[in-house]
Amino acid sequence: MENLKAYIESGVLELYVLGDLSPEEALQVEDMASQYPEIKDELSAIELALENYAMENAIDPSNDVETKLFEKLGISEEVETASTAPIYTEEPRIVRLDGSDGKVRTLRFALVACVALLIISTAALFITYNKLNAAHDQIASLNLDKEKFAGTVSKLEFENKGLDNMVAMNDSKEWATVRMAGQAFSPTSKMNVYWNKKDKSVLINYVAMDLPKTDEQHEYQLWALVNGKPVSLGVFGKTDTTTTEALQKMQTIQEAQAFAVTLEPMGGSVNPTMEKLTVMGGV
Repeated sequence: MENLKAYIESGVLELYVLGDLSPEEALQVEDMASQYPEIKDELSAIELALENYAMENAIDPSNDVETKLFEKLGISEEVETASTAPIYTEEPRIVRLDGSDGKVRTLRFALVACVALLIISTAALFITYNKLNAAHDQIASLNLDKEKFAGTVSKLEFENKGLDNMVAMNDSKEWATVRMAGQAFSPTSKMNVYWNKKDKSVLINYVAMDLPKTDEQHEYQLWALVNGKPVSLGVFGKTDTTTTEALQKMQTIQEAQAFAVTLEPMGGSVNPTMEKLTVMGGV
């Protein structure tokens, strides 16, 4: 039932009534309406609301509509009088008995009424179209806000998971936490590396990481210093572009005196680029 309510409140039914859905999406709405009476009732309510809005905002035509219409058609009262006035000639006068003049007048007023109705309908549709466009923009804005909210929730869940992992590893005697501080290339940077004393596995925690954002051509590379020589433990990127997990497992190392991170081209380097040494910390 919650999913059904969320579907109704998503705005897709309004887009269906406005005709803004693709044929596939429209078929999906119709299928849902055939299965769930709540959706069918909601569609009827939306259509009725739009119809009532159009009727309530209808605009009456001005009094000179008929005069302007006759001017456009080239008809005037003088022409009418001249055309209906009797003409005396030497020819026998023919008296009309079929009431055609009355029919012309009736048709003329009917034409005026039709044109007036057309003007009213056009004005009402124009106003309704503008209102619906505004409603469409509001729906799009709400959907965007919904996506931003979902992104915020996802980020909070990610950070919470990372913090839980930090607490668990700090409390465990199996894990050694190596805190690395910023170097000359990036003095304000910081990062933690977790090294398991038993199986020698190495983990990095993105939540406990503060490194500058990389571009599309570079990523970070983790190194272990073993007897003064750098050993690559793999590459990693920033959390907003490369991973959705708070922890990332790197290559294992049996022994190390220190850990360091450098900024390298995509795919990593055989030897570290020392002028781009970002963080470093001893075991």
